[in-house]
Amino acid sequence: MSLLPPWPDLPPLRRVFLRDMLVEATIGVHPHEHGVTQRVRLNIDFGIDDQPGLVVGRDDLSRTVSYERVVTLVRRILAEGHVRLVETLAERIAAGVLADSRIRVVRVRVEKLDVFDEIAAVGVEIERRP
Repeated sequence: MSLLPPWPDLPPLRRVFLRDMLVEATIGVHPHEHGVTQRVRLNIDFGIDDQPGLVVGRDDLSRTVSYERVVTLVRRILAEGHVRLVETLAERIAAGVLADSRIRVVRVRVEKLDVFDEIAAVGVEIERRP
């Protein structure tokens, strides 16, 4: 659940999302976090311009952004190597998503799992616009 306020109604945006992507990442500032992977959960939402009043559009991928492209982007960023901060990982993902000029806003949540026994996750959520 996002604590950020909802996106404004104008201009109309189509929200595309990836929910609960579980990955293994080399991430962390502490010495014991180097050279090992940790479970990380990612949630990514991005808004694409939509047409006002459009009930049913063309059934064609060209009118949206493929979530497969974002999954591939995340995998590439993770393969680049160790990241110290969850904030840095979120920012890299956001910048990569915003490289597509059709995207007007992106939210990225990065959660490290299994850090504390009594806490489900720790992490960060950011929102960026071009």
